[in-house]
Amino acid sequence: MLVTAGAAGIGLAVAARFLAAGARVFVCDIDEGAMETAKSTHSGLSAALCDVADPDQVANLFKTLNDDMGGLDVLVNNAGIGGGEAAIEDIDTETWRRTIDVNLNGMFYCLAAAVPAMKAQASGVIINISTASVRTGLPGRTPYVASKQGVMGLTLNAARELGPHNIRCNAILPGLIDNARGRAVVAGRAEALGINEREAEQQYLSYISMRCWIDPAEVGDLAVFLASHQARHISGQSIAVDGHMEWES
Repeated sequence: MLVTAGAAGIGLAVAARFLAAGARVFVCDIDEGAMETAKSTHSGLSAALCDVADPDQVANLFKTLNDDMGGLDVLVNNAGIGGGEAAIEDIDTETWRRTIDVNLNGMFYCLAAAVPAMKAQASGVIINISTASVRTGLPGRTPYVASKQGVMGLTLNAARELGPHNIRCNAILPGLIDNARGRAVVAGRAEALGINEREAEQQYLSYISMRCWIDPAEVGDLAVFLASHQARHISGQSIAVDGHMEWES
């Protein structure tokens, strides 16, 4: 199985849970140092450099993957970037393009590259990582939310088109993730509002019914389940791991 952007963050947590379940796991990433660290701390993990926004690099990745692993049963499309923060009228074109290129086009390139082998074996699982923010909206983050909303359409249409080939496609929508990136978001909000980080954290949590951060491993556990035989008839679904995020501001 392949996890994109799997050398750190949610991607590495997903990869670790699949390793624990006994899967052969291959990750790609743009950060060579993070990949080397991940390989040294997670026995059995294979890795290669790849910017998923570049279709030529994706093609080379899948050649390497096929040579190394002999095929692909599960694709976890995790690669994504934050897309900056700006009012709609202030978003620069390059930020918009790069966010769409990574968050949406990159998922498409990987999905399209994975499908031929999955069709040939008449089975496969594709899991796209979106965000709970597609349900709440998030002012100032239009490139990110728009790209992730595109992932929702990609997921639904892929599930419909690929279902007759016994290929399932679902999306996972993480909430407020308890990792360095999630904590940095809260710290940035605290600085912007001139409040301390504890107050900013409480503001975020007040919009979540269960008042909780999400451990990245929870996303990994759901991904493992969705790839399992127990989930063999679950497809075309968007499942949030967010403690029920009601709103964001």
